[in-house]
Amino acid sequence: MSIVTSFRNSLGAKISLKLAILLVALTTGAAVVITLHQTQQMEQLTLEKARQAATLGAREYGDVLDNAIDSGLVTVNDVFDRNYVEIKGYNWGAKPKYHTRYDAVTDRAVLVFQDKFLDQEDFVFAVGVDENGYLPTHNTKYQKPVTGTPDADLAGNRTKRIFDDPVGIAAARNAEPGLLQVYKRDTGETMWDVSSPIHVKGKRWGAFRIGVSIERIAARQRQLFLTLLGIFGVFTLVTVFAMFVLVRQAMRPVVALTAAAEEISLGERLEAPIRSDLTDEIGQLTKTIDRLRVSMKAAMERLGQ
Repeated sequence: MSIVTSFRNSLGAKISLKLAILLVALTTGAAVVITLHQTQQMEQLTLEKARQAATLGAREYGDVLDNAIDSGLVTVNDVFDRNYVEIKGYNWGAKPKYHTRYDAVTDRAVLVFQDKFLDQEDFVFAVGVDENGYLPTHNTKYQKPVTGTPDADLAGNRTKRIFDDPVGIAAARNAEPGLLQVYKRDTGETMWDVSSPIHVKGKRWGAFRIGVSIERIAARQRQLFLTLLGIFGVFTLVTVFAMFVLVRQAMRPVVALTAAAEEISLGERLEAPIRSDLTDEIGQLTKTIDRLRVSMKAAMERLGQ
């Protein structure tokens, strides 16, 4: 008898298969729901961190410029200087760089605290820009030595440029904390841009921008999904195996009764009583088959007479 035929003729195997299909369906549904919930929470938590970071960065950036004014390093007019002087001597391509009357101050005072925000693995950049998108001091990782090659410097040396694309201007002139935008950098990377306004001496100066990598979040979501898939997969296999063993054990009395009924139908073993200590349906079935045995025995004895 082939395995397929044995399976088709096995009630226990059929019950196990149906239960296994139901369990896999329920487990898959639970895995999908949990994954979606966890990934949404991950996104919300990351964005909330970005909003808080942007608000904190804006406050610190404003304090740096306020303190520079109070200490006499620069004047209010210097800080609000919008006369961008192009930096000559290198081929910047289509993205020139500029000096202002205050960028020497930001180079010394904001770099350290800006870089600390990048300890958060999902943050790509954390910078202050004025209302026109001018970025006087970028993070250290974006101030690599100038090569004179436009493509290399576009990604590696991004400081003192004006980012006046629509997202950059909207962020720079945003008056509300925690503005969220989808931002495609000129390097091709897509991310979330979260910005909060910077105020200097009570006047809006620009904004502090946090770049959040969508690709990194997506990678973490995929990792989470694969982890949950592995956990649920192992759980399903163990449960299905345990279920098969339990169903097989539960079906043993039925298998024994089936064999006994087969022998009785052939007129064999009519002298041997069929006993069971069970009080459930199987116990009742055992008593019924035993009565059938007794009846057949009596009928056989009458025929013999």
